[in-house]
Amino acid sequence: MIETSFFNRDLSWLKFNERVLMEAERESVPLLERIKFLSIFSSNLDEFYRVRMPVLLALEKLSSREDNDIHIEEDLLKRANQLISDQQQRFGKILKSSIIPALKSNKINLVYGEVYPAEIQKSITQYFLSQVLAFLQPVFIDEKTQFFPANNELYFLITLKKDSDTKAVILNIPSNELLRFYKVESENETFVVFLDDIIRFHLNRIFPNDEITGCFSFKITRDAEIDLKDEYSGSLSEQLEKQLQKRDLGLATRFLHQPGIPINVLVLVKKIFNLKKANNIEGGQYHNLKDLMSFPVKSDKLSNDSWPKICNTDFNDGSLTEAIYKNDIIVHTPYQSYDSVLRFFNEAAIDETVQEIYVTLYRVASDSKIVNALISAAKNGKKVTVLVELKARFDEANNIKWAKKMKAVGVDIIYSVTALKVHAKVALVKRKVEGRMRYVGLFATGNFNETTAGFYTDHILMTANKEMLREVELLFIFLAKRVKPSANNFIEFDELLVAQFNLQQTFISLIEREIQYAKQGKSAAITIKMNNLEEKVLINKLYEASVAGVQIDMIIRGICRLIPGVAGMSENIKVIRIVDRYLEHGRVFVFHNLGSEEVYMGSADWMNRNIYRRIEVCFPIYDQKVKQELLDIINLQKQDNVQAVFINENMDNVSIKNDQIQVSSQHAIYEYLKNKN
Repeated sequence: MIETSFFNRDLSWLKFNERVLMEAERESVPLLERIKFLSIFSSNLDEFYRVRMPVLLALEKLSSREDNDIHIEEDLLKRANQLISDQQQRFGKILKSSIIPALKSNKINLVYGEVYPAEIQKSITQYFLSQVLAFLQPVFIDEKTQFFPANNELYFLITLKKDSDTKAVILNIPSNELLRFYKVESENETFVVFLDDIIRFHLNRIFPNDEITGCFSFKITRDAEIDLKDEYSGSLSEQLEKQLQKRDLGLATRFLHQPGIPINVLVLVKKIFNLKKANNIEGGQYHNLKDLMSFPVKSDKLSNDSWPKICNTDFNDGSLTEAIYKNDIIVHTPYQSYDSVLRFFNEAAIDETVQEIYVTLYRVASDSKIVNALISAAKNGKKVTVLVELKARFDEANNIKWAKKMKAVGVDIIYSVTALKVHAKVALVKRKVEGRMRYVGLFATGNFNETTAGFYTDHILMTANKEMLREVELLFIFLAKRVKPSANNFIEFDELLVAQFNLQQTFISLIEREIQYAKQGKSAAITIKMNNLEEKVLINKLYEASVAGVQIDMIIRGICRLIPGVAGMSENIKVIRIVDRYLEHGRVFVFHNLGSEEVYMGSADWMNRNIYRRIEVCFPIYDQKVKQELLDIINLQKQDNVQAVFINENMDNVSIKNDQIQVSSQHAIYEYLKNKN
């Protein structure tokens, strides 16, 4: 038995966010795209504090208990905080020393930490008086104050003095009601001003009779966990709606504030807002810089080149369903148009031969055309069954809204059991043609969501494979029972890999086959692309394969607990991470099989949650044309030496430097698919 080790998942996630920051740092990236990467970094960090920091705080508390029998890494919270601190320092340097000067050289002046110029003062004051003032709600605070700061929203803490009296006031910065940035055109220069500063520089109009002795920005981030009870007897949607109302009242995990708040005021704020256990972090003057995503300047020369969506030519104006009966069809978003997926549902909604439609929905677009097609199908007399996963974090309210709309027109809505999320991406359409039932379906690596399809790289397989689609039907029958898998309802899947049934075991068997080939001196290789890699049983199997001589290439975007390149454990494993204009999201698994590659795709990362607490579906690729297309795309990603970094044994992001022709895989894939047509 080889001795193995694993990198911490939270530190690994922070390493991924560092890779995002690297993209903001690169001067070869168009300037407005660099600003977007700063926004993504900030948004990611907010989510870390909402989702992962509560766990780290709990572990820190457990580590001090004498009766603790859980292995907890030493100084884990301290190491995470140090990484975050270093990254935020780097963020500030990129913004202030690189991006703001570059904007100025393009006659765009982002007013940052300074008084805005006199030439735009009249315009800004007019905007403050006519638009901003209506949303301002100052709250004077003392120990009896009942005010509760909303999660992740922006506030000023203002100290006032009148005669010998001192007061403290909380003032909201209404960035949910107004744009965070205000743009003013002045001759040949564009000025961009923070909403924060517009308020800050007009405080004397809000408090005309007081001396303003201090103004400090702050925000509070709260735990995003929702507590659902298995034994709850009512509707799951009702339970979720009640819990969502409480989410923003959760445990504070971060109190981020501008330095310089007087000690007595700081103590008061921590007491009345119950911030004793929160990470107390002194930050800069501006928070919620995820709002940079809405930076109000547009410029073609400072943005990425346009990549128009490619239309799939595997079918034209005829019936999409008939084209699928002839051959499997694959769609690669966002390179290729998502219209073919919308068309799949639209045709099913109106086709008089369609009897039944089944689909799983995890994250739904806010104005979902797919859901509207399902509503039309139900109104047109089809039997429509939709598994809506209400527990998709941060999408719960949107999913509840759509579930209610569908239910109102007669769609059969299935909710998952509390302990299991359904993360599978599958759809099935049953048609009755000349007295016989014919099946077509979709299998995808990403959500049926036309919005995210615009910037997530995913793969959607359209197929009429009878065996695969019959197993999808069995899965929906199981899901409708709303029970956990057990010996009494266990399904023997032969084609599909379904978490809770056979997914982990099948992947272990596929890895084991490559191990046996390697031990026989035969060529053995595995290529895996996924978002996150955490689960120890599968990682240990990959370590075992490496020791046996299997060559393993991995493309891991985010969390990676596997440590590559360690002698005697993982020297045959190479891990790269790709960050570019699109978010890498597809999951693809390739097993060499003595040159007759077996290829699978699916919804499942190798995280504990995917393996043990979700219903996931991975599926084989049988069509040779589709398989070769996928292999070509994966090989282009393996050749990437521009946007890819490799992960070393210290889990650092290391730029790839070699003498090969430069390959930026996303651009190469776009050109490949465009030329294929």
